Amino acid sequence: MSTTEQRVAVVTGAARGIGAATAVRLAAEGRAVAVLDLDEAACADTVEKITAAGGRALAVGCDVSDSAQVDSAVARIADALGAPVILVNNAGVLRDNLLFKMSDSDWDTVMNVHLRGAFLMSRACQKHMVDARFGRIVNLSSSSALGNRGQANYAAAKAGMQGLTKTLAKELGKFGITANSVAPGFIATEMTAATAARVGMSFEDFSAAAATQIPVQRVGEPEDVAHAIAFFTGEQAGYVSGQVMYVAGGPLN
Repeated sequence: MSTTEQRVAVVTGAARGIGAATAVRLAAEGRAVAVLDLDEAACADTVEKITAAGGRALAVGCDVSDSAQVDSAVARIADALGAPVILVNNAGVLRDNLLFKMSDSDWDTVMNVHLRGAFLMSRACQKHMVDARFGRIVNLSSSSALGNRGQANYAAAKAGMQGLTKTLAKELGKFGITANSVAPGFIATEMTAATAARVGMSFEDFSAAAATQIPVQRVGEPEDVAHAIAFFTGEQAGYVSGQVMYVAGGPLN
């Protein structure tokens, strides 16, 4: 078994969408993958896809905004699969609304899952990475980090992910750990379907309208993002750190 095949990866929010596609992609490259989500039972499909293809996977239920749950989950992963040295902070939620309608809870929930969750998971995993003198952290940002109507909370959280990424890259680089961010544009997931519903459009019409504004003339799929994440987590990406890659089908300006 090669060194690459022995790496253990953790993907948060991996029960569906981008997280599930990423977990499957990393497993295909020989990683053992902890499939982490709020509902452990919801991880079953992702785990089954990985194990059916001959990979190793572990379903883990965890609220990434809860410090005790995060520490417990990471300890469980280390015991069952080995030291987690690849971390993809993908867990996220939407609580969209215009500023004057946005509640304290709408703001706090989004910040806690995205930013606090990425902080807690990174803090819990970094000790394993430091010991291994190898680590890869990928934080999911978004094109909404540039600002998006009705998403003050989400845009702020996703912009914060980029600042967190650059700081981790500076602090952890001397230990062989890189930190990068992937910022998807329009990706066909349950979250974008929820946005379509919020604005009163069918998902098909919403996607078709979005595609006309994208240079490659199509919306993205979760696998498009997974490919970018796979690059950042690879052995060959050790001199790439602190970067933000927009996976959006073209430039955003």
